[in-house]
Formats: sequence, structure tokens, C-alpha cells
Amino acid sequence: MFHFDLPNTQVQRLAVKLIPAAEKLVMQTAHPWVFSKNIGKINKPGKAGDIAILFRQKSNDVYGVGLYDPESPIQIKMLHYYSGKTIDKTFFSEKIDEAFALRKSLLATNTNSYRLLFGENDGFPGFIADVYANVMVVKLYSAIWFPYLKDILEVLIEVSGCETVVLRLSRNLQTHDHFGLQDGMVLYGTLENEEVEFVEHGVLFTANVIKGHKTGYFLDHRENRRRVGVLSKNKTVLDVFSYAGGFSVHALAGGAKEVTSVDISKQALELATSNAALNGYVDNHLTLAGDAFLILEQLIEEGRTYGVVVIDPPSFAKSQKEVSTAKHKYAQLARLGAKLVATKGILVLASCSSRVVAEDFFEINETALKASGRQFVMQDQTYHDSDHPITFKEGAYLKCGYYKFS
Repeated sequence: MFHFDLPNTQVQRLAVKLIPAAEKLVMQTAHPWVFSKNIGKINKPGKAGDIAILFRQKSNDVYGVGLYDPESPIQIKMLHYYSGKTIDKTFFSEKIDEAFALRKSLLATNTNSYRLLFGENDGFPGFIADVYANVMVVKLYSAIWFPYLKDILEVLIEVSGCETVVLRLSRNLQTHDHFGLQDGMVLYGTLENEEVEFVEHGVLFTANVIKGHKTGYFLDHRENRRRVGVLSKNKTVLDVFSYAGGFSVHALAGGAKEVTSVDISKQALELATSNAALNGYVDNHLTLAGDAFLILEQLIEEGRTYGVVVIDPPSFAKSQKEVSTAKHKYAQLARLGAKLVATKGILVLASCSSRVVAEDFFEINETALKASGRQFVMQDQTYHDSDHPITFKEGAYLKCGYYKFS
């Protein structure tokens, strides 16, 4: 039983014609976003969640169906392409089954935390569903989903077997009242502790599902964390921008001699320390709180080096105008990292800025590392884990390079 009366609103159907260039883009690429400037005609005013049916300019054939979002520059979020479609519980159920099938190989490992719905990439624009053990956290970024929430949640609960559902709302949704729903509400089941314990490739972590960033944890780096754990055996490890200690704890579990977590947030480092302790690592986990750039300079001055250095900063480019500054910062971090890697050590450089594309990021690293004068080989380039499939260009954001130094 849901604890609240979930919205039961009637939606209307809108007949939409796009400008020719936008029509061509949707038809040829199945792109999930239609911007307001690309809408040529709409037959009546719409509200959030109304069903937008796209008709061809000339033939009037239906070639797509989406949800209307009057509050967003992306005014139509696409759900279906090339024909008409009834948008109902059966439609959502089929999409969720497809998404769950993609996660089955991950769930065959010793892991009970995963992203079940990854927004546009799984056909649910602005809708995230993350599972931590038996707790599901649903984060909504658009009001289009409120009319369909009950149907979708019923299917998600059935498919995942979760016993609790927590609702998280993006900042823009928190500023208005939406049917009395609020950020951090437990919609279904009970939540005894907002810190939910879960397993990631045999390593224990906690996610604060009520107050934590996003849904409580960052699941996208899971495979890179596992890999760093394998690389860390008998090494000293530096984890920069460590947040909750994902890389740090995997390194400790992988047999690292000592791990140092660096973050500007003392609260994040406390979380990293408790995650390490959860796995029995207390004595060989150190923390440094402060500006990462200044701390790295200080460690270089002290002559410190590490067998594995991981640098995984937050997004440096939240808008297009920040891209050049972001590129400069990535180059700076690569240069600093090169000075801190021991002989035969490994430097792991990551980026989650979608506006800095992978090709540019790897080129920045290569240039900066060559300028360091040290010999290195690029061992690998990795992207999102399997529960973060990418189905359109703008959906890609995570990239990670592994550099082995002589």
C-alpha cells in the first residue's frame, strides 16, 4: 500500500507539428528531446504530462509520442518513435522489463545496488530509479511523471522486489507544490534508517537515501571502483575528490597498504571513514580535508608518491560557458597527478562533465602527461557501468583513463 494518495490526474492529448528540421531529427535519430523553439504548431494549451502526438508536416502521419513539459525548454520528452502508441501501464511495464533485462548480468555478481531506470537512456526522460538492497529511490526531474507515478511505481516494485520506495525531487520540483509530494518522502513500505547498507562487488557501503546527493550514492563508477581495488594490492593509494570513499574502500578491500582520501567536505570524509570501518578498515585509512588542488601541491612539495592515484572530480562544466575553465582544470589535475605517481604506479583520471566530450578529455590528459616528461602508457579508457546504458549522444558523460607510469 502507498502511504499517500498518488496523483490521479487526467491527461489530454495534444496534436503537435514540429518545424521541418526538428521533424527530420526525431525521425532519423530518435532523439529524446524536442525544444520549444522547434514546435511549429500545437492544437491547444497543454499541462505537464499531457501526451504530445507528433504528426508529419505534409502527410499528417503520426511518427512519435512524447510527454509535454511546459515549464522546460525541452518541451516534449519523447517516449516512442515512428508510429502512434497508447501510453499506459502496459507501455511502461514493457519498457521497465527491457531495462531490468539489461541489468541481469550485473545482479549475478555480489552486488545488490543498481540503477534500474536511467532517464532518457531507458526511455524515461527525467526519471531515475536506483536500488540499494531492498530500498528503491526514485528521483524525478520533471513534473511530466506525476500523472503516471502510481502505475510506474507498481511495476518497479514488482520487477525489483523492493520493499521500500523513497521519493526524491529535483530542486526545480521542490519549489512548487505537486500534489503534496515532497523530497525525501517514503511513499511505500518502511524505512528504519535513512542510511541504507548495500553491497557493491562484495564491498559494503551506505547511502543516505533521504539527504544524500542525487539518490544517495554514485553508482556509475562501480566497475572502475572494482578495478581500482584489484590494482591496489600492496600499494599506497591516493583518492582525490573521494566523496563517500568509493574508490578508497575498494582499494582497502583489494589489499592496499594505506589509502588517503582527499575531499573538501569533512562530512564526506566522515562518510568515507564510516564506509571503510564498515568493512573493517580503520588503521590504514587516512583523510585530508581541503581544496584538492592545494593539497596535491602540498603533497608534491613533501615529496610524497603513491602506487595508485585516482582523481575523480565533480563536474567542472555545468554550462557551456564553463567548458574552457573545465578543460584547464583537467589539464592541471593530470599534471599534478603525474608528479604524485610512484615508479611503475598507475594514475586514474576521470571526468563526469558531459560538455567535455571523451575525445577532448583523453587528449587533454595525453598532452598534460607528455609535458610532465615522464614515460607512461595509456592502459585503458572506460565509460559508464552496464546499468547506465547510453542511447543518445548527450546521455554520455562519464569517462575514465588508466595511465601506467614507468
